[in-house]
Parts: sequence; structure tokens; C-alpha cells
Amino acid sequence: MKLQKVAVVSKVGSKESEKAVKDVAKKLLAKKSTVYTITSSDIEGTKKIETLEELKKIKLDLVISLGGDGTTLRVFRNLDNEVPILTINVGGNRGILSEITIDGIDNAIDQILKGKFFLDKRIRVVASCGGKEFPPALNEIYISRTNLTRTSEINIKFQNDTIKQKMDGVIVATPSGSTGHSFSLGGPILHESLDVLIITPVAPVYRLESIVVPDEKIEITSSHDCNIVMDAQVVKSAGYGEPIIIKKYKKPAVFIRLKKRGLRQLSKLGF
Repeated sequence: MKLQKVAVVSKVGSKESEKAVKDVAKKLLAKKSTVYTITSSDIEGTKKIETLEELKKIKLDLVISLGGDGTTLRVFRNLDNEVPILTINVGGNRGILSEITIDGIDNAIDQILKGKFFLDKRIRVVASCGGKEFPPALNEIYISRTNLTRTSEINIKFQNDTIKQKMDGVIVATPSGSTGHSFSLGGPILHESLDVLIITPVAPVYRLESIVVPDEKIEITSSHDCNIVMDAQVVKSAGYGEPIIIKKYKKPAVFIRLKKRGLRQLSKLGF
């Protein structure tokens, strides 16, 4: 792979991550790459970008994220194409989505330049409501009630069948997100390569298990106003009875991987 244009993104508010951006940028500049940085510091020789939105205007070869899973999710939400990301855990907690730590950056750059890597493509999901499509999510979309004193009746329509029950909300997770909030509510862990979605009810009045379905359109309506939460980072709203459409996003998230792991996310969870 040629690394002509590379963007390097740091974790917001992390001095450790900001220092790592400087180190990574210098290594890329030494390889004659044009480097775009999204960080609070000015780095000589690089082109500083103020927002992730600007990445959409640049034809990049690679994005490097330096932080935890939150940083990775933030980057993917702002990419509507298939630019691959090398995820480096710097200051993150478990770094479930990360490929390497900062100690492995020299080897990673060499391996990428030699073509010794593979692309790990993951499905993303996107919600739309009221004629407006929201940013895509890599892990999950959570529909939650806004009025905490009243339990909503939620309709979940898939193909020609409808599930109707009172509950606090519902999560639609991807296989990547199966190790997140869905898992904490009793949902299954799925291999990241599968093209399916998980529907996980949140606090249903009558016990309702998670359902694994093909990656087709899911329609959700609530008897009360609700929030639409993308990857626990972006919140939009929907009125009562207003259909929320959740479906597979047009472009996958693409990770740069240096080695194959059969149960990548399970190992990060300590299994």
C-alpha cells in the first residue's frame, strides 16, 4: 500500500495520545507521506484539520486512530467511504477494536508499505427518521425512552412480523457491537465477519430474548418520544409513533489488520 495521504487522529483531551500523534506523524513524514492531523497541537510539516468532517473531502490512503474504542467509533462515524483505519490503543481502557499499541507502530508502517496486511471489513448500521438519515454507527443504535417515569410500548417490525411490548428501549447491534451494551444485557457474542444484526430488548416487561436477524431493514416505533443514540456518542430524537428505520449502511468499516485472530474481540474481553 502507498501511504501518500494519511490522517492521524488523537483521543480528545489525552496528552498521551497527543504525544503519540507527534511521534507517528514524524515517522510518516520520514516516509514522504502527506500527513493530516486532528489534534490540539500544531505539528511541523503536517496539515492540521479542525474537524473529522473534513476527512470526507480528502482522498486518503489510511487513517490512524490513537486512543481507545471511543476514538475509533468517532472516526468511523465521520467516514462515509472505505478508507482503512489502523487502530492503536493509546490511553484507552480495553481497546477491543484496536490492532496494536504504540510500541508496534514502526513494524506496522513497514508491514503496510510491504503489503503484508489484510482488510477486515465490518458492517455498520444507520438510522433514519422523519426523512433524515443520521450518522452511521459501527457498534449499535439504541432507541431509549426520554420520559423515565413512563414505560414505552415499542413496536419492532422486521420483514412482515411485528413484536410489540412495553420496554425501556431496544438496541440494534452489529457483530462488532455484540461485545458491547447488547452483551451486557444478555445478548450473544457474534463473530465480527457475519452480515447479521442483533435486536436486544432493554428491560422488557415480559422476558424477551435477543434475536439475530439478517442485515435487512428494521422499523421501530415507540408510544412515547424517544432518543436515537449512535454508538453512545451522538443522540437524536424521534416523536411518539414516528417510524425509525434502521438498516445496514452502504459502506462497511474497514480495519487494517496485521495478523489473523479467530476470536479477536473475545480475547480482548479476557475469555
